[in-house]
Amino acid sequence: MKLWHCLGSRSFRVLWTLEEMELDCEIEVVRFPPRMFQKEYLEINPLGTVPYFVDGAAHMTESVAICQYLVEKYGIKTAGGGLGIGVEEPEYGEFLNWLYHSEATLTFPQTVAMRYQILEPGKYPEVGKSYLDWYIARLRLLEEKIKGKEFVCGNKFTIVDISIVYALYLGGVLGVTDRYSAELLDYLERMKERPAFKRAEKIN
Repeated sequence: MKLWHCLGSRSFRVLWTLEEMELDCEIEVVRFPPRMFQKEYLEINPLGTVPYFVDGAAHMTESVAICQYLVEKYGIKTAGGGLGIGVEEPEYGEFLNWLYHSEATLTFPQTVAMRYQILEPGKYPEVGKSYLDWYIARLRLLEEKIKGKEFVCGNKFTIVDISIVYALYLGGVLGVTDRYSAELLDYLERMKERPAFKRAEKIN
């Protein structure tokens, strides 16, 4: 397996999953955004996005899909094999919904805000601000879900937590963690204390 990774990017979800599962994977760190700073990367991934992940015939670009792939293909064989919820379990639908909620509902508005506040500052600043407000508003469901709970679903740590915590973590880069509720801040800090998170964070 090989993963192309940029510090702070969505590839962190995959890196954290690999660390939790104790899977061997070659990591190539590229500068963000690689399509600007490493033109040769476009020969590997024409989109120029990260992550890019290869495992035999599997060539993948979507962080959440890669996490799900790793859990479904290798989960039973690894130390952190319990990172998913099986189709036969009652929480399976909830598991999938939160997994894709983390990307489509939470991370998407953040990436638009990042473009206009960090990558292209001064260009359409109101767009960036509007999308950050949108992101904060979309946290309401998570705030309710996490109250009094250690993890988001299944009463255990899963890739849902990895994917959602990445979005909360990215909020720190965008400077909006002061707008998080006490429950979200507590959840974020607890997840950041996981040894696998700390190991992944050091790979840059």
